[in-house]
Amino acid sequence: MNPAELAYLRTPAAIRERAEAMLKYVEDGRSAWFSVDANGLEAAVQATLEVTRRRFPDPVAIPFHSRWRHFEAGGRDRWAALAPRLAGLPPEEVARRRMDLAVVSVLLDAGAGPSWSYREPQTGETYARSEGLGVASFHMFANGAFSRDAKGDPLRVDAERLAVLTPMDIAMGFQVKAHNPMTGLEGRAELLRKLGGVGLARPGDLFDLVAAPKVTAASILAAVLDRLSPIWPLPMGDVWPHPAIGLVPFHKLSQWLSYSLVEPLEGAGLEVVELDALTGLPEYRNGGLLVDAGALRPKQRALLEETFAPGDESIVEWRALTVALLDRIAAHVRGHLGLDAGRLPLVKVLEAGTWFAGRVLAAERRPGGGPPIAVASDGTVF
Repeated sequence: MNPAELAYLRTPAAIRERAEAMLKYVEDGRSAWFSVDANGLEAAVQATLEVTRRRFPDPVAIPFHSRWRHFEAGGRDRWAALAPRLAGLPPEEVARRRMDLAVVSVLLDAGAGPSWSYREPQTGETYARSEGLGVASFHMFANGAFSRDAKGDPLRVDAERLAVLTPMDIAMGFQVKAHNPMTGLEGRAELLRKLGGVGLARPGDLFDLVAAPKVTAASILAAVLDRLSPIWPLPMGDVWPHPAIGLVPFHKLSQWLSYSLVEPLEGAGLEVVELDALTGLPEYRNGGLLVDAGALRPKQRALLEETFAPGDESIVEWRALTVALLDRIAAHVRGHLGLDAGRLPLVKVLEAGTWFAGRVLAAERRPGGGPPIAVASDGTVF
């Protein structure tokens, strides 16, 4: 692949363009896997509005969909409780440390499986799935698990520590045992070891790569994709071939990370603009909403009965359709709430939102609330 094509596949514009091409392909009846149902799409909109209004009576108060929400699981602002330990540091250094935390936590965020949970020692509360992964990784950070000086300067992440991290370190931090198994343990440790070798002394150095009076969301993603590319399990990252559309980029975890870096940057006094340049996240909650609401109609029973690999044609289609249809859901939600994209960007619709509506419908339809379509994960899927 020539450098120009690779550069194009790393842009949010490419993600949207290929997703829109996939939507047309499906709407034209050419897909063997899915059809699109307008009534089902409206049902997805209504499900999103229902959880949005319940969670946020004032839609102006909707926060960003980012890793920071998981650090607030159970209504506890864990970062606010930790921040006094950084008193006296300049705002830029606090931002670097927040970015340290966000990067490692997001990279540990691949599906943990239905049997894993984390019991928070300080509260005795138990969390599973994304909240559990967020709370567990937060406490690993707070305890110095990622620092080169765990006792003297614990609240940071250093490449030299990451480079020697073992699956056992992750298992201990995440309370993994025979009766509390986690999917993809080896993959998570390998990702963090690779992160230690990308040439950044610490993940928070991304702050200095993007800092400007006005930081565009696309520039955050560009920095993430450029500097973290050596950790990708595939040469192009989260880019997959489709027989009709060609290469289809998603960069789901990189976009999730980019969204999660916005708040540290804003906390340092920088303005982040053009948030809607980034796309919706093609993961199983957002994609599950579309299937469970009937917006996407499976054409084959196998879709709901078998487990697929990330590169399978059906999964590439599902994820691309998720990107395209999330844009449409966002537009409808804004219309119902009387807000424009400036006041309710896509990242807030996801939080308000589509992700929670997907979880609600999954819990209603399947024991354990798993996704309607099963995708095998080893903890390294971007």
